[in-house]
Amino acid sequence: MTYEHLDLRVDGDVIWATMNRPERLNALNRKLVEELRDFFVGLYWRRDVRVVVLCGAGGAFCAGLDLKERSGSNTDGKRSVGAGLTGQRQISEIVIAMRRCPQPIIACVDGAASGGGFALALASDVRIATPRTRMNAAFIRIGLSACDIGVSYFLPRMVGSSVAAEYMLTGRFIDAERAYQLGLVSRVVAPEALEAEGAAFAKDMLNATPLGLRLTKEALNHAIDANGLEAVIAMEDRNQILCAQDDDFGEGVRAFLEKR
Repeated sequence: MTYEHLDLRVDGDVIWATMNRPERLNALNRKLVEELRDFFVGLYWRRDVRVVVLCGAGGAFCAGLDLKERSGSNTDGKRSVGAGLTGQRQISEIVIAMRRCPQPIIACVDGAASGGGFALALASDVRIATPRTRMNAAFIRIGLSACDIGVSYFLPRMVGSSVAAEYMLTGRFIDAERAYQLGLVSRVVAPEALEAEGAAFAKDMLNATPLGLRLTKEALNHAIDANGLEAVIAMEDRNQILCAQDDDFGEGVRAFLEKR
């Protein structure tokens, strides 16, 4: 599928996906929502892609839903319940696909990551920020609930329920320094170094075997909601045996012993 607002660049086993609506701070219009959903859903079946780097063009990551574009409205300007729910599910399916796809996702977050953009950053596996990064649950500032597009699932698990409540009940911005203190982002680098830092993370991930990388993301996702230690151990045991049967495991051992 050829995309209009999502630019894809293939670099070996890595795909760089860039939201490209800089004149609107990469806000999510219907077309970009459709393209993100199609891209991430399709990744589930792709073995040629091992890592994804998600970026925003210009000086922003994603400013959230494009409020200038509204459809399915009644004559009084309000969206019908049916149209609203359909539109909501079309967006929320993106973050479900992001967690379901086996490829680790590195989010290079520069500038604004608000509302839906915040959700996209949280749904990624690793987040890298710049000093001008500002993230918030903007939904509550426009009369909606801050619990939207997976934010109420991801944020408390990452920073704890008290801090999540602080930012979700107020809509306050999390700046880069605070995000790093909370462990919400892994690095804070200058804007001009952001791409190189994303590439460095991707390179390190590619040192893993294809199967080991995929199963590690899968196990991490399940471990967050596992019933207990024994359930997690059982899943880890299964993954190690699966990886040990793969031809790449033998090569990995040889590479380690030969220091290469």
